[in-house]
Amino acid sequence: MAIDATEKGFEANIETSLVGNGYEKRLLEGEASRLFKKHALDVEKLFEFFESTQDKQLKMLERSYGAGYKKKVLERICDSLKKHGVLHCLRHGIKDRGVTLRLVYNKPPTTMNQLMNELYQKNIFTVSRQVYYSDKHNNSLDMVLFINGLPLIVMELKNQFTGQTVEHAMNQFKKDRDPKEQLFRANERAIVYFAVDPDEVFMATELKKSKTYFLPFNKGNDGGKGNPTVYNNYRTHYIWEEVLLPDSLLDILFRFVFVKKDDILDSNNEVISERKMVIFPRYHQLEVVRKLEADVVDKNVGHNYLIQHSAGSGKTNSISWLAHRLAKLHDDNNEAIFSSVIVITDRRVLDKQLQDAVYQLEHKAGMVERIDKDSNQLANAITGETRIIITTLQKFPFIMEKVSGLERKKYAVIIDEAHSSQGGKASTALTNILSDKTLEDAYEEDRIAEENMDTLDEQIVETIMKSGKQDNVSFFAFTATPKPKTLEKFGTIGADGKPHAFHEYTMRQAIEEGFILDVLSNYTTYKTFYKIAKSVDDDPLVSQKQATKKLAQYVSLHPHNIAQKTEIIIEHYRNFTRHKIGGRAKAMVVTASRLHAVRYKIAFDRYIDKMGYDDLKTIVAFSGIVKDGELPYTEPDMNSFSEKELPDKFNSDEYKVLLVAEKYQTGFDEPLLHTMYVDKPLSGIKAVQTLSRLNRTCPGKDDTFVLDFVNDPEEIKAAFQPYYETTGLEEVTDPNILYDLQAELTPYQVYTEEEMNAVNELEIKGGFTKSAKEQTALNAWIDKGVERFKRDLSIEEQEAFKSSAAKFTRTYAFVLQIATFIDVDLHKRYIYLNYLLRKLPRDKSDKDIYMADDVALQYYRNQKVFEGSIELEKTGGQELKPTSHGTAGVVEDEKVRLSSILDKLNDRFGTEFTETDFLSRDQVKADMLNSEDIQQKAKNNTKDNFKFAFEKSFMNFVIDRMESNEKFFMKILANEEFKAFIMEDMMDEVFEEVNG
Repeated sequence: MAIDATEKGFEANIETSLVGNGYEKRLLEGEASRLFKKHALDVEKLFEFFESTQDKQLKMLERSYGAGYKKKVLERICDSLKKHGVLHCLRHGIKDRGVTLRLVYNKPPTTMNQLMNELYQKNIFTVSRQVYYSDKHNNSLDMVLFINGLPLIVMELKNQFTGQTVEHAMNQFKKDRDPKEQLFRANERAIVYFAVDPDEVFMATELKKSKTYFLPFNKGNDGGKGNPTVYNNYRTHYIWEEVLLPDSLLDILFRFVFVKKDDILDSNNEVISERKMVIFPRYHQLEVVRKLEADVVDKNVGHNYLIQHSAGSGKTNSISWLAHRLAKLHDDNNEAIFSSVIVITDRRVLDKQLQDAVYQLEHKAGMVERIDKDSNQLANAITGETRIIITTLQKFPFIMEKVSGLERKKYAVIIDEAHSSQGGKASTALTNILSDKTLEDAYEEDRIAEENMDTLDEQIVETIMKSGKQDNVSFFAFTATPKPKTLEKFGTIGADGKPHAFHEYTMRQAIEEGFILDVLSNYTTYKTFYKIAKSVDDDPLVSQKQATKKLAQYVSLHPHNIAQKTEIIIEHYRNFTRHKIGGRAKAMVVTASRLHAVRYKIAFDRYIDKMGYDDLKTIVAFSGIVKDGELPYTEPDMNSFSEKELPDKFNSDEYKVLLVAEKYQTGFDEPLLHTMYVDKPLSGIKAVQTLSRLNRTCPGKDDTFVLDFVNDPEEIKAAFQPYYETTGLEEVTDPNILYDLQAELTPYQVYTEEEMNAVNELEIKGGFTKSAKEQTALNAWIDKGVERFKRDLSIEEQEAFKSSAAKFTRTYAFVLQIATFIDVDLHKRYIYLNYLLRKLPRDKSDKDIYMADDVALQYYRNQKVFEGSIELEKTGGQELKPTSHGTAGVVEDEKVRLSSILDKLNDRFGTEFTETDFLSRDQVKADMLNSEDIQQKAKNNTKDNFKFAFEKSFMNFVIDRMESNEKFFMKILANEEFKAFIMEDMMDEVFEEVNG
């Protein structure tokens, strides 16, 4: 007998599995189908459930309504579902004429209530295939799962053997299902829509036509996206063999799914409306919470758990669900396992979301208490066994002291490591405010403590170690970047004898699934060239280590250095970043110290005022008081608003650039943050946490950009690599790779020089969106290449050509932002290939390879120094070195002559002028004298007017000569003072010589 490889065969296998695990097979036809199309309910099964479980209530309603009571009850149910939503009605029932009808019975938390357990067993689960749901058309749904007649799960199934995939299923939901129809209206009937094929699963909780947002519901595969191969089964078997089984589905509906409410703000941060969204757990969230719960039940209290979940994993929801479930957890004797669940976090969003979620799941207030007063409030909450307590790290030592003295009580402590001290007020500051120390002293101690203690998890580990092992406390530590101490303290010992995370959701999987952006994909480094002269007559002996540090600090704080980088940053932001995310993109400048932040803020405001940029405003963030000489500066004074207002102010459209010193480098979520300018050494976890501020997604944000003045790409790669899978950088990209890529494209003979030039002539006219005639011409020229591509190339050659062409356009577009050379031929090729790629036959792998229309023209003249871009590698995981212990040996600080140190620094960062340098300068001057444009402007303008035109053209002539003496011309690019001197001197000579 032949194998049934059709979609119906896939459907049949899923149905058979469900029917064997608690579902009834249900065919909706005849009167049942008519009623379903009218009410979007399986009316027969709904009343069958009522009669089986609530016959007394039905009889009361029959006495109230008379013989036609079923019609009246059905109307009341439909009305309640529309007004209150299906989730509310599932949990709290329908009230009608003084009678409450339950739509479903959840499994009781204990076995003590026999009646409730019996009612729970009477729920009716049905599965229906090819469900017709409207009289308006003949569309059907592949599969619908009902509970007591309510169609809660809708599935579209596809099978690769019929040429369709999960992508087709998602498109079917988007294009063929009308969100206005009763079955598909948000939170009225269906809770979740699953798109399924044998390999992958995606889900959505609301249909919005083309704006429908599907999330992956996959397990992950070897650290990345997708699902692992399963012997003798489908990769996606878990969806119907585990997740959608009756007990599991009810558990999700009653103890996971909730309605998230977000305020919609106007440009002044005023609330104008509310957005509601049904939250259904992603697979890794469901899995980690259930696994943790099962392990606690199995092992009881006193064990530690490390949850290594990347940014983008939805930690806020995972922690909320875990806290609620641990608070409700009972042992075999039906006694609560934990007296209280204590959540350590600095996130206000978690406070509100946890309270909202718990209220929906429990429908009673008072289960959650936020500690926002003093230690007495915390002590009372702990001793009074408040179910869920939310507090901050600052009170963690007090918590440890308190719970260790209450050995008969048991506690769960959930640590939200990833969001530490986002306002800059770390532990010392808040605990010392109550003492006789000044606030400035406390902030300064905070800064010192932060420098000596790399991350929050180390502080927590130190506190726990001081307290000793607590058998009455279980710790649940959430982190994306565990340090060795964190692994040792919270990790679970594996078969290899080493500690491991209890559960992982990797950075790689989060990036591949699109929940965060890869912040290393567009990474540019600048090299700072400087020369320091010794201004003293003698040559004193000095400490090499201290002198080098002081000299570097002197350079970094020098007004010329700050001013030069300020210009680079502001002009890059205006020419590149501000156009991103629909014109709402923001940038962060990471400075080396609080004094750097102060001087940058002053320099930024001065430059913005000088240039007349009225559309760019900055904010600065640093702790305490900073003195620059005798002048004191504070964050509120420099910003003209309070410290507490900063996150909301930065989120508004008014402010674009945030300058930071330590603050907001960790735990700060601003999805509009697109670009980071780094002027501070970063390494290890600090590098990962700082750069990861960029990775949050939002509509319209499809990339990020880092411009780094200090760090080496290899060091950044080394910092990220351990956290990529269980934690890639390509090697430093050489712009000359473009010529190699060009050479790869030429042998395919897909396009001609004539066609390339013709398309570029049309591009220069710039009328594609306005002139139908020019658009016709464009298509005609591009179609010639498309036809050769389809006619002359094999499938393998087509794929190779597309890959090389796409890589060329991506690389060129990136180099264009910061390149130090101009090659007209490359630029023409880029313009042509950008259009050609759009018309070549596309497949699934072509997604997201095309650049925006205006990238090439908009940033072509924005020339800056380029060194490299970074991509992490798939290594299968990487082990951290354990924390070293013991005393470090004393290293003698060598005494050297000051001139020696200056020579070394100049060798590293600059070069001496040579005769070749001055020859290069004269070559640029000769080019200008030979330019008809320059000659005309020199002859027809006064010297002052000519200066304006000369300055606009100067850099173009410099760049044209770049290859002849790169070191000399790099000085012009990198040193504003030197550039001004050369330009002024040369302008005088050109003007005088042209005019005789």
